[in-house]
Amino acid sequence: MAVQAQATEHINAYTIALQQYDRAVAYLDLPAGIKNFLRYPKRELTVNFPVRMDNGDINIFTGYRVHHNTVLGPSKGGIRYAPQVDLDEVRALAMWMTWKCALVNLPYGGAKGGVICDPLDMSQSELERLTRRYATEISLFISPHGDIPAPDMGTNAQTMAWIMDTYSMTVGYSVPAIVTGKPLNVGGSQGRTEATGRGVVICMDEALRRSGRSRTSEIRMAIQGFGNVGMYAAKHAYDLGYKVIAVSDVTGGYLNEHGLDVDDVMAYTATSHHHQLAGYKNAQRISNAELLALDCDVLAPCALENQITIENAADVKAFLIVEGANGPTTPEADDILTAKGIEVVPDVLANAGGVTVSYFEWVQGLQSFFWDVEEVNRQLRRVLIRAYDDVIRTRDQFEVDMRTAAQITAIKRVGDATFTRGIYP
Repeated sequence: MAVQAQATEHINAYTIALQQYDRAVAYLDLPAGIKNFLRYPKRELTVNFPVRMDNGDINIFTGYRVHHNTVLGPSKGGIRYAPQVDLDEVRALAMWMTWKCALVNLPYGGAKGGVICDPLDMSQSELERLTRRYATEISLFISPHGDIPAPDMGTNAQTMAWIMDTYSMTVGYSVPAIVTGKPLNVGGSQGRTEATGRGVVICMDEALRRSGRSRTSEIRMAIQGFGNVGMYAAKHAYDLGYKVIAVSDVTGGYLNEHGLDVDDVMAYTATSHHHQLAGYKNAQRISNAELLALDCDVLAPCALENQITIENAADVKAFLIVEGANGPTTPEADDILTAKGIEVVPDVLANAGGVTVSYFEWVQGLQSFFWDVEEVNRQLRRVLIRAYDDVIRTRDQFEVDMRTAAQITAIKRVGDATFTRGIYP
């Protein structure tokens, strides 16, 4: 846990996002004004609102919603509940969402939201009151054709159901398409819960196939983070025959050199305090810092941003990194990893499975016509492999690393669309 806390204290996520953007956009022949335009969020909302707690106290919470870009379509992005949320983090996450949606050819721009709170210290009724009040405050920004929220760290399908219901009560009729990541019984999509983690493994599988390493049982994988993304990445990798040797959460890392029984780990966390790994017996306890430096083949950071930095990048031993989290690697760390010959499948590609199936859910909701899980997973794989091919072509054309190639591809699409639409008025 100490590594995560230190990383987020001294590295500004928005600064990182702009550094990555500047690296990529330098390769593109876009007008200077458009290059500058794409650096800035379109609009930002900060709200301060009261919530009555279970003991009768009234606490004031601060929340944000940022739209980075809407050139390709309505903005799309999750809502994060966490103590460390700030406006620059939300700006960075919104910018990354713009590139992610453009990269996988979704008709969306990027958005993000967040509330400064600790959901683990709040009751279910307190979280419901907070969510409904926050949804009311940001109703100026959200709509099924303008900005569609989704779950992120600290939020889940139930959170989305509360937002959907609050918005629907406000307009007077049910609006399932106002959010994605909802429960199935109120218009959610099959396969949405697992989509981000599943997409991480689809991209990992493709990277290994292209490198000639196709014997899954010989691949040793370590996963930082065992929330929604990390857990389902571990599950899908395990089901495919990969050897998941370590996982971690805020309580620390858990290592079994012979391979973890991921079904057993999931069963344990399903009934543990706050669904955490603490106390899991069938593994050796290690720190999060040690997990990042394990002797493994694939490292999947699926927790917070700024985990692989200039301070620890040289310690990474994996030959492949697949980023399930947003922004887990700083630009300085990218340079070190590239020099070591470590391939990084970047966040805007590797974790795009979530927003891809969110798009499927949105379309299903607008049409009131729903797909089975086999169709969802088939379409998810098609979208991600096509995007992977696009990144490889750009990488080879410009002779750059995968992250820069992914952002070049995405920025060009948004920049070209901006040029085609023109500058109003």
